[in-house]
Amino acid sequence: MDTGEDTHTAPDFAQGYDPSTLADGAMLAGSVAGAAALLIRRGSEFFIIGGECTHYHGPLGEGTLVGDTVYCPWHHACFDIRSGRATRAPALDPVPAWRVEWVGARLFARERIEPAPLPGPGPGAPGRIVIIGAGAAGLAAAKMLRDEGFAGELIMIGADPEPPYDRPNLSKDYLAGSAPPEWLPLRAPDYYADNSIDLRCGRRAQTLDPTARRVTLDDGTTLSYDALLLATGADPIRLDGPGMDLPHVRYLRTLADSEALIAASAHAKRAVVIGASFIGLEVAASLRARNIEVHVVAPETVPMERVLGPEIGRFVQALHEQHGVVFHLGDTVAAVTPTQATLKSGATIDADLIVVGVGVRPALALAQQAGLAQDRGLLVDAFLETSAPGVFAAGDIARWPDPLSGENIRVEHWALAERQGQTAARNMLGRKERFEVAPFFWSQHYDVTISYVGHAPGWDRTEISGKPETSDCAVAYFKNGRKLAVATIGRDRASLAADVELETQAQTD
Repeated sequence: MDTGEDTHTAPDFAQGYDPSTLADGAMLAGSVAGAAALLIRRGSEFFIIGGECTHYHGPLGEGTLVGDTVYCPWHHACFDIRSGRATRAPALDPVPAWRVEWVGARLFARERIEPAPLPGPGPGAPGRIVIIGAGAAGLAAAKMLRDEGFAGELIMIGADPEPPYDRPNLSKDYLAGSAPPEWLPLRAPDYYADNSIDLRCGRRAQTLDPTARRVTLDDGTTLSYDALLLATGADPIRLDGPGMDLPHVRYLRTLADSEALIAASAHAKRAVVIGASFIGLEVAASLRARNIEVHVVAPETVPMERVLGPEIGRFVQALHEQHGVVFHLGDTVAAVTPTQATLKSGATIDADLIVVGVGVRPALALAQQAGLAQDRGLLVDAFLETSAPGVFAAGDIARWPDPLSGENIRVEHWALAERQGQTAARNMLGRKERFEVAPFFWSQHYDVTISYVGHAPGWDRTEISGKPETSDCAVAYFKNGRKLAVATIGRDRASLAADVELETQAQTD
């Protein structure tokens, strides 16, 4: 059927469009007066929303539609097609939405519509909420509280002297020199005052009394609370040994750490990265982008094999080797001097920069002092509440009951921390929402992105589709006949399908 439209040009919905050939459940990328837009059909209803994710501008038209929700193909953020509201991190801001008007058989995008305010918390809602931690989980919780209509006092305590920023970028584009500093803040400086969020940076909570519902800061300030979120994150594992305290031995966790690495890289010629973890290899790729010779030392025989299996692990190693990274696997660094690293095998590597990336430990000191129940992390229930009533936890410290595996798990992923912060925020307002989200993360190596959904600390079988070396593959991880996770390279839709499948399975178990 000829609709009269130029099929080679994305339509401008402000100029009208005949959607008669658009199938139910289909999405069509176009524009509204120059702004990227997406036309969506759901049964007899049509919706027009912004076409780019508000996180990293992923093309929503290449994503997946599930009910009234569209998933971003890149990092699995979610948006409500009726309002444009961002419903799941890592996107925190809505996409635009336009009113649809029919003129004959053509629809037109008219004026922008704003999401209707959500109903505020009912009687018995907390009057003051304190958030300990100003990272991914803390900020996502604070924003969700305001989005959900919480009008009480909201105080956020951050040990980092900087306001909340995009931590994953620290080892990726920012360290590589391709992301400017203005990309890092998660909110504009005036956001906190405009939303009545009392953000206190460079402050630490020293003691927590769950019975009295009181927390004391390192400056002596005492704060009472009606509900509290612990989102203290994790700290890098630091190595002991000869020379490990020398000034050219660096760790990467904070913005200050990344800036120190950038400064050091201006004069460095050869770096040793200790650890073939995600953070270690992302640092290796970023340093190579700065033309620094990089050697990676790690005890495993295949990088990332424990998390991704040998097939993707070997591909990642080969990818880095193609970019000039030299691996020293099955080995460790025994000692460091200002100009050299000595390995356990006896080999030596000349180096004027050492970066340690061997993992992190959850920051549990405050929870331990408060006597909260722990098991290799801070134990929470399905609603992310700790053993102390009114105290919730999210992010790297939280160990929660995973309905998919039937076990308590703790996962150190940025998007997951944000999503837990959002769920904890709603539950502090009495929403009683179970956390049944499949964990998701992505890792960037040069021009290759690995996406991973689910959680499989161990598996007895894998199913591989495609080939990692062609940057087009999917690996599914099974245990006892149950699919626990899927890793993909170059298959965004397959990653989204796995996300939906795993979450549906978790919610029906």
